[in-house]
Amino acid sequence: MLKWPDRAQVDRAVRRWIRTESARHAELCRFAYYGSYARGNWGVGSDLDLLAIVRDSKEPFLRRSLAWDLGGLPVPAELLVYTAAEWDKLMRSGSRLARTLAREAIWIFP
Repeated sequence: MLKWPDRAQVDRAVRRWIRTESARHAELCRFAYYGSYARGNWGVGSDLDLLAIVRDSKEPFLRRSLAWDLGGLPVPAELLVYTAAEWDKLMRSGSRLARTLAREAIWIFP
C-alpha cells in the first residue's frame, strides 16, 4: 500500500521548510503554495506547487528556482520565482494564471 502525506502534513512541512529557506534567501518578500494541496483535492502522486516573490533577481525566470533546495519537502515540488515587479505585472494582467494564483494561493511567508 502506498501512503502519501495528507494536506495537513504537507502544510506543516512547507511552513517549517520556508522558515529555513527564507534565511538563505534575503531577497524573499512573500511565499505561498497553490494547486491541488491548496484546493484540497490532492491525491497520491500530487506534487506541491510553490510560489516565491523576490525583490529582484539577475537570473532568468526559468533558472531562479535552481537556487532553492526543494529536497527537504515530503512530496515532489515545483517552484515559480517572480520578482516583485513581475508579480505586480502578472496580477494586473488579469490572465487565467493571475486569477488562479489570486484565488488559490495560501500565503505562508512572511
